[in-house]
Amino acid sequence: MEKALSLEIDDFSKKNNGIKSDNFSSGGCEWFVKVYPKGYRCSDHLSLFLHVVNPESLRRGWKRRAIYCFVLSNQSGQVLYRSPNESKCDLFCAEVPNWGCQKTLPLTELGFLEKNKLTVEVYIKVVEVVHQGKSTENDIIDFNGFQIIASQAFSVANIVSQDPYFVVDFRPENQWVQTKYMYLLGLVETLSKSPQSLSATELSNAQRDLTALTEAGFKLDWLNSKLEEVSLEWKKASHSDGSSVQQLKEQVKNVELSLSDLIVELENVKIKSAAAAKVSSFQFIDFLIKKFFLSCFSFSKS
Repeated sequence: MEKALSLEIDDFSKKNNGIKSDNFSSGGCEWFVKVYPKGYRCSDHLSLFLHVVNPESLRRGWKRRAIYCFVLSNQSGQVLYRSPNESKCDLFCAEVPNWGCQKTLPLTELGFLEKNKLTVEVYIKVVEVVHQGKSTENDIIDFNGFQIIASQAFSVANIVSQDPYFVVDFRPENQWVQTKYMYLLGLVETLSKSPQSLSATELSNAQRDLTALTEAGFKLDWLNSKLEEVSLEWKKASHSDGSSVQQLKEQVKNVELSLSDLIVELENVKIKSAAAAKVSSFQFIDFLIKKFFLSCFSFSKS
């Protein structure tokens, strides 16, 4: 890996908001680093993320595979932190335009920085670049040892960031943790579908799994909100479909009633026609057909 960036942060302890580095080039690609001195979605760790510059402007199906490493040093050059997984290759794509570490280093270890200055270095080796291709939403990525599809990455990241067991116990070889996360991935996949495509059984199972996972220690308020939202949309869609069926039934009933009335009228006209002989057979039939269809048309417009 080559050293791609060195970012010096003065008065580190006084920084509260995220700090964005200047754009830099590595492997023929543009990047930037985002540093959160007080943590991103946490308050006790420094957070670090490597971003692709302007991912929304890139072509469909773009992707980059890169190995990268963060190094944190104090004023004297003493290394305080170095990414532990330097050989790990991550996929950057439209669904996952940034990678990093939410809990990089505890803030307690940064409380006595020499001259209150922190240096962030980034090392990168870009191993694959695709400027345009097929959609990457179903590409497989490695997330802490779990193989998931790219479109699920942010949902899974949101889950693990709120799990109290994440920092010390998120390992695929831990069977109990792995089982929990497999349930979570299934739950995320279910709630990613359109509400209209879900069945009542799927929603019931999702509620059951969510309850079990919450009782197991997961903090899943946001996912519970998502389930409530999907359930509400499903009920609306079901009610809408039911209303449409009911409307169609009422239309058929009204048409049947109209036809019944016309049959009665037909009998009356027949009697009058036979007695007065003023309406020819063809005129009579034409009259009934027009009246029937006019009544149907009038009903459908209402």
